[in-house]
Amino acid sequence: MPKALCLTSLVASILVVVLFLADAAMGMLGMNDIAPLGGASLMMDFAFIIVGGAMIYLSWSTYREQR
Repeated sequence: MPKALCLTSLVASILVVVLFLADAAMGMLGMNDIAPLGGASLMMDFAFIIVGGAMIYLSWSTYREQR
């Protein structure tokens, strides 16, 4: 069960990073109308990318300890 939870958090973290990375990239390129979150806040995008990256690292390292 703990392995499944680690993998679930890993997948969720990857989805968060991809979503906010796409929003930041489209916001910087001026495509706010098709950005996933409308390109509302670039600072929020970068904060979620950093936090999502930290969650990816933590869930991956915890998963490796489970073996």
